[in-house]
Amino acid sequence: MQPPTHQLLLDRLKAAFGLLELEPHHPLRQEVLAVCDNLDRLNFRIAVFAPFNYGKSTLLNALLGERALPMDLIPTTGAAITVRYAEALQTRIQFTDGRQVQEPGTEILKQFAVLDGDRRMRQDVAAVEVCCPHPFLQRGVELVDLPGTDDREAQDLLVKDQLLTADLIVQVLDGRKLMTLGEREHLRDWLQDRGIETVVFVVNFLNLLEPEDQKQVYQRLRFVAESFRSRLPAGVSNLYRVDALPALRARLKGDGAAAQATGLPIFESALQQIVQTDREKLEARLPRIRQLAGQVEQALVAKTAQVRAELAAAAAKREQKIQIKQQATQLIRQGFSKSVADFQAWLSLANLLDRYQEPLIAALLEGNFRAWETGEFKKMAIDHQQAVARWVQQACDFFDRPRPAQLLIKFPPAPAGPGQPETTGMPPSKAADLTPTAIATTLGLVLGGPVGGAILGGASFLLNKSLDPKQPAPAASRGPQADYLCLEAAREYLINFSSLNLATLQQYETVAERVIQFQPMDEPAQPMHQQYQVQLIESALEELRAALKP
Repeated sequence: MQPPTHQLLLDRLKAAFGLLELEPHHPLRQEVLAVCDNLDRLNFRIAVFAPFNYGKSTLLNALLGERALPMDLIPTTGAAITVRYAEALQTRIQFTDGRQVQEPGTEILKQFAVLDGDRRMRQDVAAVEVCCPHPFLQRGVELVDLPGTDDREAQDLLVKDQLLTADLIVQVLDGRKLMTLGEREHLRDWLQDRGIETVVFVVNFLNLLEPEDQKQVYQRLRFVAESFRSRLPAGVSNLYRVDALPALRARLKGDGAAAQATGLPIFESALQQIVQTDREKLEARLPRIRQLAGQVEQALVAKTAQVRAELAAAAAKREQKIQIKQQATQLIRQGFSKSVADFQAWLSLANLLDRYQEPLIAALLEGNFRAWETGEFKKMAIDHQQAVARWVQQACDFFDRPRPAQLLIKFPPAPAGPGQPETTGMPPSKAADLTPTAIATTLGLVLGGPVGGAILGGASFLLNKSLDPKQPAPAASRGPQADYLCLEAAREYLINFSSLNLATLQQYETVAERVIQFQPMDEPAQPMHQQYQVQLIESALEELRAALKP
């Protein structure tokens, strides 16, 4: 195997250098760029094309570091805009009749370089040129922003004519709208039939997808790229991910770390390598290049260690949070379960009848039901309700989750007061004979088993006690039938109260479980861009070290 040439080493050096994202005045950056500035400046044409609204202009603006080209406009780019180097940003419009218009800035593009109201290109414009003071352009590179395809035949023909003159074609893909097999084969055949072999794909909008969807889409895009095995320098892929709008925003803010996460620096490095390989004829500079490569290697090793340390610290912090939340989950669940059990016990029919039946009957006989209901009975219900809800509120606050619907206590309608007794006018002996029969019949139909027997016995005792001629009757008593009606009303109220709120509590338990439940996967994972960054650096280091071998 032949030893690597200085050209290969320079290519690997530039690819690795792009991952450092050094500050503009960093000494190493200035030295590496000085080598690049001494290269021959040949005209190298890069054409960017895609269907409308795929982000072509946004991607070029991100590369240029400013809003030089029209974007966010409806209608969109309607002419081939060529971007060349100049010391100041300016625009030149060439008309078909020979006239020229030249103005500072690029505001004039909105008038002459976008589609008209009918989404047609202007017929009087022959050429549009933007001059921009960017170092990449200063090396003899020109960028061409082409109109969107798949809209009108005239625009598609213009795009194809421009592609034939390009040294490198960049096709922008929308990660949300993958190419079909037919579209892919048609484009491949059209390009290859014309001898166009240098094609690079850039996928945009992946940042708008969920992480799992991003992986699946990127895997599918690999098949697209493999169908266009381009003639590119060694180590240069023909598929890149660039989140164009976030990349532009990061460059406008001067945020290098944010730009790195968008994939823009990797794509820039690839473009530089392609341009360098195509037009450069280097002199013998191997010692200097090797020295710079060694410095870049050391800087990448240090950066890898830094990123790995950040990832390790993030992993440790995440594990600590998981343990704390698991412990909190256990404590909250225990407290919640106990509060629910206490509430269920209080709501049980046996408990309600035992504690509240007699006071409720007395309240009904005296006409004081509302006072009874809003007293100790309602206070106990609310206390239990708050004890249960308090644990759910703590879970929501601790896990930063929205609070579910409240646990509401349901009170049945107020029982009707006792009517005129049907036994009025009966002899006491007849009334005494009738009441136990009515009680036994009605309660026997409603309540069965031991509990029904116990309640029935208690009711009979209560009524027998109230009907005992030896005992003085209560002042509000209206006779045996009134007592019986109050007993029925009290029992029915407590039965309804128990069943309604036990069902409500059961439903609330289901909702609360989703709030209290915590799984380690709920804790955000490590940042994907940092893991991806480590992989890229390690790959670049491996290639750089291979090129440095004698």
